[in-house]
Amino acid sequence: MQTMPKPKKKKLAAGAPRANASRAKATSKATSKATSKATSKATSKAPRSARGKPVDPRLRRTAEHEALAGVRERHQIGHLAAGRMPTGAPKLSAAAQRRIDDAIRDASPMMTEDQKLLSFAPRHSDDFTRTDTWRVMRIMGEFIEGFDKLAKVDKGVCFFGSARTAPDDPQYLAAVETAGLLAKQGFSIITGAGPGIMEAANKGAREAGGHSVGCNIELPFEQGANPYVDTLVDFRYFFVRKTMFIKYSVGYVIFPGGFGTLDELFEAVTLIQTGKISQFPVVLFGTHYWAGLVRWMQSRVLGEEKISPGDLDLLVITDDPKEAADVITAAWEVQMEEAVGVVRRQWEDQVERMEQEAKRLSESVRSRK
Repeated sequence: MQTMPKPKKKKLAAGAPRANASRAKATSKATSKATSKATSKATSKAPRSARGKPVDPRLRRTAEHEALAGVRERHQIGHLAAGRMPTGAPKLSAAAQRRIDDAIRDASPMMTEDQKLLSFAPRHSDDFTRTDTWRVMRIMGEFIEGFDKLAKVDKGVCFFGSARTAPDDPQYLAAVETAGLLAKQGFSIITGAGPGIMEAANKGAREAGGHSVGCNIELPFEQGANPYVDTLVDFRYFFVRKTMFIKYSVGYVIFPGGFGTLDELFEAVTLIQTGKISQFPVVLFGTHYWAGLVRWMQSRVLGEEKISPGDLDLLVITDDPKEAADVITAAWEVQMEEAVGVVRRQWEDQVERMEQEAKRLSESVRSRK
């Protein structure tokens, strides 16, 4: 029996769609890969935060709220570590407190005066008491009140540092000791009136029988003052308070802290660098904490000639309370010598002018004769 050959199978029309689907799948995969690569490339070029996260302007408000919550938390931790509730932090008597005036504020009660001054807001052209012009009068009043309350502080030392430092922390104990050594030498101790390092410095001054000053700042939450403040001054504006820190102190002792501490550090160094203040010691307490910053300034800032070599000599780093106090005392003595020298030169100039005037009058009398 003859076997019939098997017919060749023809490609069915249905095979075309399968081939097209296969090609489409390959094309889709290549497109997806290219898109993913382009997206990855675009993301890698996008701005990133200091933690490496892509910056999204829409999420900035969240980051700002988290930052404010962190400040509140650090104040609360500082008070709790000292054994008291944050909202019930001891203050001066009611008669000695200054009630912040709410009569001329904007609609939102939670906005601080710094926020209203610095942030964008719709203008109220029909209400003079809500304008920056009116606000200038209140700023002037705050300066006057600060000058009035701190007028007797002629030998102050400012202490800065973290608000969350607990009383059993070695840095806290070092701040107490350093402030006590300075208070015994007649220095007034000035802080931001908060917990942590600020409390430690005020405590050291109080225990040593010295004058303890607290310059409190209005914040969107109730931060309270520590119980070791003798003279408490409340401020609405950061720049007014910062002026008081500089004006009534002869030096800074800066313990480990955050952005606020770094702000005070670099502002003082800038004022020294630009000749606004002189013989003003800036002591960084805690070599381990500050070492990284100093190394960065040496290798990067100085290395790229953004500052001069002598600028780094404006900072003193130590772990010894006595050494910190000695640096402040030595600078104060030089300040006094320079002040005496200035007064002496002014007196000598005045005497010379008087002698010249007397000589001129004498010659005038002789010429008339």
